[in-house]
Amino acid sequence: MKEKISFVIPIFNEEENIPELYTRLVNSIKKDFSDFDYEIILVNDGSTDSSQKQLEALHQKDNKVKVIEFSRNFGHHIAITAGLDYAEGDYVVMMDGDLQDQPEEVIKLYDLLKSGKFDIVYGHRAHNKFGFFKRFFSKMFNVIFKFLLNESFVISNTIFQIMTKQVVENIRDLREQNRFIVGIIGWLGFSQGVQAVEHAKRYKGKTKYSFSKQIGLALNAIFSFSDYLLKLINKIGFSFILFSVGLITYALYKKIVFDSPVSGWTSLIISIFLIGGIQLIVLGIMGEYIGRTYMEIKKRPLYIIRKKIGKL
Repeated sequence: MKEKISFVIPIFNEEENIPELYTRLVNSIKKDFSDFDYEIILVNDGSTDSSQKQLEALHQKDNKVKVIEFSRNFGHHIAITAGLDYAEGDYVVMMDGDLQDQPEEVIKLYDLLKSGKFDIVYGHRAHNKFGFFKRFFSKMFNVIFKFLLNESFVISNTIFQIMTKQVVENIRDLREQNRFIVGIIGWLGFSQGVQAVEHAKRYKGKTKYSFSKQIGLALNAIFSFSDYLLKLINKIGFSFILFSVGLITYALYKKIVFDSPVSGWTSLIISIFLIGGIQLIVLGIMGEYIGRTYMEIKKRPLYIIRKKIGKL
């Protein structure tokens, strides 16, 4: 019986890229995975352009193409989750639909996976085609995230990955609402390998990840996988207590020894604003954790499917 490989690809307003994506992916499968059965699972994450019509046309042309259409936009990482929920392959590839993750590079990931050393292999972008600002933001996030992370598991910084069926089955058990899919994969603890791949520029269209969405994803990652900020609040509070005790001691010393009370409205006002600002930040951090807990306990489904096309 043939082994099967699944390709999970989230789609959001990619009407300009879908034909090229399908052509290159199928050509790559025929060349590098000719001995495999395969399926291509395309998850339409609430597109408002003609993406859905194109996906349905691809299924009519090729029944290996399977389509999941969401009722609205639920988010990139949730769309990937839906694809993983329905993937049947012995090996599952995650990749984006804008052709920055090149189908021709999948074979490199698979070859390293088949070495038997790893359960997951992700692609390291050898020549990153992102702009300076996005590269800088990504590096800064990685540094901050590693600093805040309490656990030692490996988290890749790319969606472009191949994994075994066992890994996918375990991912399905983790249903948190605020999803950072590469963090979830890393948390599982399976062995991960890294393979250098050629990264391309977006084939057509504009990126769907605005700066605000990137910030939101970064916050999801930090608040979902680290409670360091809560511990940091305690450290800050304790530091302020020590600082206050020091100031009180200094004021008493000046009064008793030199009969000179500490004065100065400027320093007082600055202290009030500083402490007030810190209190607001602390409340904001606590609010983030409380809000995410509130979302989790409602136990709503991660996504709503409007339509499924193909044998899913």
